[in-house]
Amino acid sequence: MELRQLKYFLKAKELLNFTEAAAALYISQSTLSQQIKQLEDELQVPLFNRIGKRITLTEAGNLFAVYAQQSVNKASDGLQFIKDLNNLETGKIAIGVTYALRHVVTKALILFSSEYPKIQFEIVFGTSQELIQKLNHFELDVILTFEEIASEEHFKYQELFTSPMALVTSTETPFSNKKSISLEEVSALPLALPSNGFSTTQFINKAFKKDNLNPKVTIEINDIPTLLELIKTGNWHTILTKTTIENEKDLHAIPIKGENMTRTAMLISLKDVYEKKAVIAFLKILMENLAVN
Repeated sequence: MELRQLKYFLKAKELLNFTEAAAALYISQSTLSQQIKQLEDELQVPLFNRIGKRITLTEAGNLFAVYAQQSVNKASDGLQFIKDLNNLETGKIAIGVTYALRHVVTKALILFSSEYPKIQFEIVFGTSQELIQKLNHFELDVILTFEEIASEEHFKYQELFTSPMALVTSTETPFSNKKSISLEEVSALPLALPSNGFSTTQFINKAFKKDNLNPKVTIEINDIPTLLELIKTGNWHTILTKTTIENEKDLHAIPIKGENMTRTAMLISLKDVYEKKAVIAFLKILMENLAVN
């Protein structure tokens, strides 16, 4: 059994069409069919039902796909490990980050790139839900987001810091001098909030519901920079973690009073996968920078 046979099988499983799978693999259909037939002969069981030009997975094919994918992943991990053993002269780090934690990443990125200029970065912004989905699909090496509960057994969680939930308002509003504000006071103000896909909005909606409050939400938007521009007009207020508006001009964050009105920033990565040397080095710099600041 060869690794390429497993890759051929998985591509055929994905597309359920030998012609399309062969084209995607840049091989002839006859080569693909031959390799899969050899694999079936070795396993002594058919992996596909062949109905004219259509194919479907057999029960054995469905079961074998799990182990085939694990084998391909392990082989990929091994190749990556060998490359990293050389040095940090090459490689790529894919990081997912929520907008509120952009400063944490950018500061560490500047420091890291000055020391390891040949390492490439892919920085992906998104909601917590979007980033977790990408992490599960092996599209990201690590994500930085706000998460209160370490709920997934296949994830590694590392707490970074906590940040209070705050009413974010223009510095020109009468509220800008307040040191704190109650959730009841917040609910009476005209609010523009991130859309429901953002974990911060889910968090604050639970808080409103718990206190039987009906907030005056007039705008929902899925883009934080645009949201902040609206808040700067003074016509609306929003609710975000205080760290979200770090270095933002013309905005003021007023901590919201009450129990559990803080959020925990976390590093999240997958367990039981090889951790790139470049990722380890980057996270070391990130943690050191947080400790200093």
